[in-house]
Amino acid sequence: MLKVERSICCCGCACLSHTFCLSLPGAQGQFPIVQNMTVTEGGIANLTCRVEHNDNTSLQWSNPAQQTLFFGDKKALRDNRIELVRATSQELTISISEVTLADEGMYTCSLFTMPVKTAKAFLTVLGVPKKPEINGLTKPVMEGDQITLTCVTSGSKPAADVRWFKNEKEIKGAKEVNASGKTFTVKSSLQLQVNRHDDGMAYTCRVDHVALTATHEETTQVLEVHYAPYVEIKHSIPAPLEGQYLKLECVPHGNPSPDPVLWTKDGGELPDLERVIVEGRELTFMALNKTDNGTYRCEATNHLGTSHAEYKLVVKDAPTTSSPSTTSPAPTLPDTTGPLDSKHLNSAVTGNRDPNALPGPPDHALIGGIVAVVVFATLCLIIVLGRYLARHKGTYLTNEAKGADDAPDADTAIINADGNHAHAEEKKEYFI
Repeated sequence: MLKVERSICCCGCACLSHTFCLSLPGAQGQFPIVQNMTVTEGGIANLTCRVEHNDNTSLQWSNPAQQTLFFGDKKALRDNRIELVRATSQELTISISEVTLADEGMYTCSLFTMPVKTAKAFLTVLGVPKKPEINGLTKPVMEGDQITLTCVTSGSKPAADVRWFKNEKEIKGAKEVNASGKTFTVKSSLQLQVNRHDDGMAYTCRVDHVALTATHEETTQVLEVHYAPYVEIKHSIPAPLEGQYLKLECVPHGNPSPDPVLWTKDGGELPDLERVIVEGRELTFMALNKTDNGTYRCEATNHLGTSHAEYKLVVKDAPTTSSPSTTSPAPTLPDTTGPLDSKHLNSAVTGNRDPNALPGPPDHALIGGIVAVVVFATLCLIIVLGRYLARHKGTYLTNEAKGADDAPDADTAIINADGNHAHAEEKKEYFI
């Protein structure tokens, strides 16, 4: 079901809201059919009027000022932009080139019957926005300044949409729209507190509009921010050792660029310039030694200020490494069943080491093992000796039995002592 506007555009017919005129039930005769048009400023508008059944009645196109443009195939208005495309008994098509905003309005197609029947088509002209301009930027900008960037575009119809981008990331601005005749002027403002991180930052104003179907208009400005320098020092190795090669690089940041830089050591000049080489921002030590220890400073200056960075150099001893020939297998411990003499202990501690090799750090695990072996061997020795004494304890007689004093000689006394051995009280002595 079509929604029909009630404004009558021709006898016995009504004009549809969007495109063309249709006959209503009960209408008699033939009626022109037209279509609304939308065209971009500077483009070409083709206006077509058709009649399904015509008995050679003439068709006519008129502009919003009711000036006749074409009557059939006859041109009535002297305008070089308006040309005839096609003229038959059933169709009249004309073209308007280089369309301007003044061409916008209601165009009328007339069918000269009795009475005259008409149909109206509205021509909409889109105003193309001009390339945007960014105002308020001065170069260079000093760090800490507050600036306002304003993007302006004019000539759009309807009003254009203006957006801000900071390095392709959209940011919000304050928008203002002003009408100027049939077109609009759009402004968008952006307030910035400038710092050193804005140096080299691209701010883009982009305009989007229905008339810009394939692309968009945009303008970009790159900020140049001047700021005082700051310095950092980069080193080639993290823990310098004696004899190594070391390069220190002074990296200043600032705008304008702070060149050249100044190297000092402990507040004075660099010593031994034959071993320490300065090339531009680099300080190179060909072979480090402990006389190079100290605090090295790099200083950079531009017209906005001076900055420095320091590097404290501490050269450490190079590590000593043993040759493969001095490596020996673990020492063989002596037999623990007997006591350890000094020879065995010396053999256990020294093993088969080269006597000319440099002494290394003490091996606490080895020393502890040797002490344990010594203690164990001593305990074993005490146990063995105790068992031996226990097995060989003995008794003996004093050979001074009763009556021995009456013996004429020693042999008789011994014989008498042996005879009384079984009956005499034994005197026992124990070895402890």
